[in-house]
Amino acid sequence: MLVIVAPGQGAQVPGFLAPWLELPGTADLFERWSQVAGLDLRHYGADAGADEIRDTAVAQPLLVSAGLAAAVALFGDVDSAPESMDAVAGHSV
Repeated sequence: MLVIVAPGQGAQVPGFLAPWLELPGTADLFERWSQVAGLDLRHYGADAGADEIRDTAVAQPLLVSAGLAAAVALFGDVDSAPESMDAVAGHSV
C-alpha cells in the first residue's frame, strides 16, 4: 500500500526548492506552473526570504507545486500518480 502525505502551510522554508530545480526538467515545470499561478514559484522556492513565503497567497501555490514536483519525481508525470497510490492526505489545500 502506498500512501502519500503532503505537508501544509508552514512547511516551506527559504531555499527548499533549490535542490529540486537541479533535477532535469524540473525547472521547466516550475516555469510552466509559475505562469499558471501568476507567481514566480522558482524565485519564491529558491531565493525568497521567510517573510515573502509566509504569505498564504505565495505559500499555498508554492507548496502545491512542490507536491506536484514530488509526484513527477516519483511517478514520471502527474497524470500517472493517481494510479500508483492507494491514498493521499494533505493539509490546507
